[in-house]
Parts: sequence; C-alpha cells; structure tokens
Amino acid sequence: MKLVVHVDGGARGNPGPAAAAAVLSDAAGGQTVDEATEYLGHTTNNVAEYRALLLGLARAAALGADAVEIVNDSELVAKQVNGEYKVKHPDMKLLHTQALEALAGFDAWVVRTVPRSKNADADALVNQALDAARE
Repeated sequence: MKLVVHVDGGARGNPGPAAAAAVLSDAAGGQTVDEATEYLGHTTNNVAEYRALLLGLARAAALGADAVEIVNDSELVAKQVNGEYKVKHPDMKLLHTQALEALAGFDAWVVRTVPRSKNADADALVNQALDAARE
C-alpha cells in the first residue's frame, strides 16, 4: 500500500515553541487515512521539519505502508534526504540519519517539496498544535 504523507514542522520565533504534523492519505484515492501532531517544545524550524518527517514515516509504517511519497515545504530537508545537500549541523546529522533509517523500512519512497499553499492541511495542524500548547 502506498501512502502520500504531507508533513510540516514549524517554530514560532525560530528557535521557539515548535510542533510537527503529518497528514496521510491513500495514494490511489486521495482520502485522508490518518493525521498526527506532536508538540516539540523549544527548538528550531529545521529540527521541527525533520521531526515532522519522522512522525509521518512512523505513522505510515504503523499503518502498514510499503511505499511513501513524502510531501513537504522544506527544500532543505528534501534536498538533504535526497543527497543533494550535505548535512553539516550536528543536531541535524542525527535527525537526517534517523530519517534515512526510517525510509529504508519502505520498499519505495520519494521526498519532494511543494509551496506552503500546497501543504495547507499539515501546516494548519502545526498551528493547531502550537495554539493548543499555549492554552
């Protein structure tokens, strides 16, 4: 089963309060099959983006996916995962390694970027998680 996994992470203040979100849909019909959020505490936007990727991959694996299409609005994360950019920051190296290990659990995967407007559902979930944490 192939899932399309929209992921987004964000930090207010960068660094600041941060959250990650994933919206998973069936690749064949486009129907949402799962959503998840995670409040991350105080961290950077890039860390939040990687944590969103890891969250989405964990949910896809739990649902039994054997193939994933990851859609995000972070060019940095996509290009690092796809091997186009080097990972230099020590904190990012660990997250990058974890992401590659998680992706290796799937028979097929692709990570691509879209404009934020094409990732609106995941972005909205990030903001909901951040707003809920402030209450």
